[in-house]
Amino acid sequence: MQLWQGRFKKSLSKTTNDFNSSISFDSRMFREDIQGSIAHATMLGETGIIKKEESLHIVEGLKGILEDLLSGELHFDMECEDIHTFIEGELTKRIGDDGKRLHTARSRNDQVAVDIKLYLRHEVEEIISLLKDLIKVIASKAKEYYDTVMPGYTHLQRAQPITFGHHLLAYGEMFLRDLSRLQDCRKRMNINPLGSCALAGTTYPIDRHMTSELLGFDAPTNNSLDGVSDRDYCLEIASDLSIIMVHLSRFSEEMIMWCSWEFKFVELDDAFSTGSSIMPQKKNPDIAELVRGKSGRVFGDTMGLLTAMKGIALAYNKDMQEDKEAIFDAVDSVKMCLISFTPMLDTMTVLKNKMRSAAAGGFINATDCADYLTKKGIPFRDAYKATGALVARCIDLGTDLENLPMEEYKKVHSAFDDGVYEAINLEKCVADRTSFGGPAPQNVMKQAEDMLKKIED
Repeated sequence: MQLWQGRFKKSLSKTTNDFNSSISFDSRMFREDIQGSIAHATMLGETGIIKKEESLHIVEGLKGILEDLLSGELHFDMECEDIHTFIEGELTKRIGDDGKRLHTARSRNDQVAVDIKLYLRHEVEEIISLLKDLIKVIASKAKEYYDTVMPGYTHLQRAQPITFGHHLLAYGEMFLRDLSRLQDCRKRMNINPLGSCALAGTTYPIDRHMTSELLGFDAPTNNSLDGVSDRDYCLEIASDLSIIMVHLSRFSEEMIMWCSWEFKFVELDDAFSTGSSIMPQKKNPDIAELVRGKSGRVFGDTMGLLTAMKGIALAYNKDMQEDKEAIFDAVDSVKMCLISFTPMLDTMTVLKNKMRSAAAGGFINATDCADYLTKKGIPFRDAYKATGALVARCIDLGTDLENLPMEEYKKVHSAFDDGVYEAINLEKCVADRTSFGGPAPQNVMKQAEDMLKKIED
């Protein structure tokens, strides 16, 4: 059945119908389609556009359809063009001519727009909840490992000493920004397109403020053309999800490296690892690798949405049917990644001794050595040069700054004394970095607590 049959003398060919049909993917919005239709029918009755008893009859019929779909008693008719056609057809089958009055003062153009917004509003709330769960785990782990020394890296080279808690909180900050972006997006998208009709509103005395209130929207859209042609919220959500996947992918990359024998900073729980079909010794971080890989999929969804929307003249065009599969896939992928990644992180074993051992190599306390001279009044550039010479000498002798004899220090600069050994102690190097946002253990503990408080608030 097509809702637009009256104009046409021929039926669609099966190939064309299959190509045109969207029920295979928009059927997931059945709750939202019924929710929007109940609000619309209620408004039609309250404004006198249809009789009150007709409105109540429609609402009762819609609730029955919803109940039967949820229970499994009713199944989607995949021969229908879309979810709107299916619901309206089923309603008319059940309640007769009153069902045909539902579409008064409404078009599928504003109907699908409100369905997508209702659906995505719910999905965004779920993703926000999942992000909060991940941030809670990150902050809790940061508190647990607030003083666990590890090397910080630049260019994937050991650079300066930090703590594992500090490293984790960097990702916590990323996900807090993701949370904020989604919250902002949800606020912007919470405007009601229902009542825009096909593109030019309607001559019926509809009450768009009533349907907005019934559906939990902040207000109706100001412009009927924009109401049906706007998909900015799909683009924005997809962009926000892509950034989330960037952060998850970067985190996964580090987890993968940390699990390797070359690092061995952490070990993943068996429940989040797999083996090899031929190499019995293998324990592979497949979950992290899949998360990293799915980032490309979400990026592709975002690019597909941008490309589909870029050349469309106002108002609605069938191209916009392409919005659903892309945004649904992006949402599904991110939810799946968050659901898998969070417990993987929560159950990992942190190998603190391996982190401390790695921090002891690579001269990551060289800056602290230079700062030691600077605090004695030596210009930093001279102190930097002297410390570089010390590092070179350590390499020649096969030792490190902590074990380099004092006479070697004195050969490079007379200002060195035994106090340098305390200054370059890794725990002290970290503890002294008390600048705001730095990795000093007390900073990390406070940052973690503040992060948890932000989530609770």
